[in-house]
Amino acid sequence: MSVQPGSGPARRADAVSRPHRVAVLVRPGVMPLELGLCHQLFGRARDTAGRAPYTVTTCAPAPGPVPTDADFTIHVAAGPEALAAADTVVVLASHAPGETEMTGTLGPDLAAAWDRVRPGARLASICTGAYVLAAAGVLDGRRATTHWNSAADLARRFPAVQVDPDVLFVDTGDVLTSAGEAAGIDLCLHLIRRDHGAAVANDVARAAVVPPYREGGQAQYIPRPAASPHGPVTASARAWALDRLDQDLSLASWAAAQAMSVRTLTRRFAQETGLSPWQWLTAQRVARARELLESTDLSVDRVAAQVGFGTAVSLRTHLHERLGVTPSAYRATFRGPAAVTS
Repeated sequence: MSVQPGSGPARRADAVSRPHRVAVLVRPGVMPLELGLCHQLFGRARDTAGRAPYTVTTCAPAPGPVPTDADFTIHVAAGPEALAAADTVVVLASHAPGETEMTGTLGPDLAAAWDRVRPGARLASICTGAYVLAAAGVLDGRRATTHWNSAADLARRFPAVQVDPDVLFVDTGDVLTSAGEAAGIDLCLHLIRRDHGAAVANDVARAAVVPPYREGGQAQYIPRPAASPHGPVTASARAWALDRLDQDLSLASWAAAQAMSVRTLTRRFAQETGLSPWQWLTAQRVARARELLESTDLSVDRVAAQVGFGTAVSLRTHLHERLGVTPSAYRATFRGPAAVTS
């Protein structure tokens, strides 16, 4: 996952002036779990000064009663004016007939509401809320995901979208999409982590009694069931490497551990991730290094050793290439100058 303009430390700089406004857009057929998790996770967050960094507002294309997919209705007081004021808009799924998931288009009320979204706002979807982003043209040319059961349909309806059914969420900078309901937890924690660092996100996860990361902290990839003929061939290879980030891996040993040839491993990585094995491994090492810099007092040399870069010089080079900052500067941004160690 790469850091896009407007993400990471730069986004956090203005968070101290006022809370970041999150608008959660609901439609008929909304799933209560999705709505609740947005309020619980963003609402529980507290920055290092003990302040609530987010305000969360539920809104609908028109205020008033909104039926859920359960046996009750919710009353939504805010209309599309909340979208105009939001810094982040989270679009939830719907199972109701006539909604975008069924028609592939924005209905008149939803289209009018969507026109109120503030230019530059960060956009996110949970589950089939991705259909709304796709119908609005936001996902054209972007990688995105949705619930695995809807991925093929989303790809068919919106061929300009690069649909990836094998991930929990996709972060392309200021547009993010996630898989089914529970993946909304992964997405919200990722946003909190991106905005305010691992310590804040971990506290939120602990309070909600959920893991801060899934798959051992690597939330990006999940293998399909082994019985599926369409499962990603490199899933086990990726898991194998993630367990050995601190080791000096060779491509030959990596391939041999998966009973593959080096050529097959390289080809399948390119097909399934769009990256070479080394590009993918480097990205994982950088992601792990960022987590350690944010959440531990380990020296830069120790962090470099634990993630497999070997030396602080190598870690500095890779981090600067991807983020434009040194490890010490990155740590100071997220934890304050007192946390910086050489």
